[in-house]
Parts: sequence; C-alpha cells; structure tokens
Amino acid sequence: MKGIIFTEFLEIVEEGFGLDVCQQMLELAEDEGIYTAVGSYDHRALVKLIITLSKITKIPAEQLQEVYGEAVFLRLLKTLPAMDPPLHDTFSFIRSVENHIHTEVKKLYPDATPPQFDFLSQTTTSMVMDYKSARCMSHVCLGLIKGCARHFSQKIQVSMEPMNKSQSHVRFNLNLIAE
Repeated sequence: MKGIIFTEFLEIVEEGFGLDVCQQMLELAEDEGIYTAVGSYDHRALVKLIITLSKITKIPAEQLQEVYGEAVFLRLLKTLPAMDPPLHDTFSFIRSVENHIHTEVKKLYPDATPPQFDFLSQTTTSMVMDYKSARCMSHVCLGLIKGCARHFSQKIQVSMEPMNKSQSHVRFNLNLIAE
C-alpha cells in the first residue's frame, strides 16, 4: 500500500483526536509511525493502527475506516493530475478511478495493487459496482465514495453488500437523491 495512505491517516488521526491519541495509538500498535508518501508498506500495519485506534476511542473499526475514507478523499484528489476533460459528477469520477487513476498508479508504481472496480450497471441516477481488494477495506471505499459525492455537491444513498465472508468482494449500490 502506498505510503500516502499512511501519512494521511496519521494526519487525520492527529487532527481529529489530537497528538496524544495519535501517539498512544502508535505506541499500543508498536508502530514507529515513520512513513513516506512515496514508500510502499504492508496494509496490515494500517489495519493494526485502525484496530488500535478503535480500542482507544471505542469507535467501531468499520466506522473509523469510513470516516477516514471520507476525510482523505479531498487530500488524495489534490495529488492527482488534472483530468481532461474535467469531471463534474460522482459517477464519472468513480469510473475514472478504475479506468484512469488506477492505470496511472500501476504505471508509476509497478508493484502497486490498487483495488479493482467492476461496473455492473449504470443509469443517470444509479450505479452498481463491485469492489475487489485483497486488503478487505471496503469501508474505506465507502467513505471515499461519500467524500466524492460531497465534493461534487451530490447526495447519494450508498448500500454495501458483501459478496464473500472476507469482504474482499463487496457490491456497492449508489443512487442519486434528487434535491
């Protein structure tokens, strides 16, 4: 997993819970907290940090993952090159993640293994897609989707359906809510 995910996680924890909680999380997880944005790290270290933060804060790990995904969306968006043509809605952006962003990530970092999105159906108001990732972090994906919708000022109802026990394959149903 790319280091930017770790560096942003630590910043979000510090901003949201304070330096003391961030330090306590690192100590209890036996993690030095030394990450660089361009480095590659084992995703299990992030999972361990999330579980440790959950124990400290008494917030369920899935909820922390979702909040993290939503908070990190804009930060990750700022690291991306401008899209041509620019994207103006949630569904086109999500499609660009699989069709453009993940492709570019693999070119830049051949060892990267980003999640895979399979698009099953789409209309102007709904999208059904499958998320597949050995990292089983679908709740981060859910948060990213919510952060994306907020960025594009769209209201979206999202449901998740695990397709297997490990949740390495999850189906997302997204529906635009008319205002």
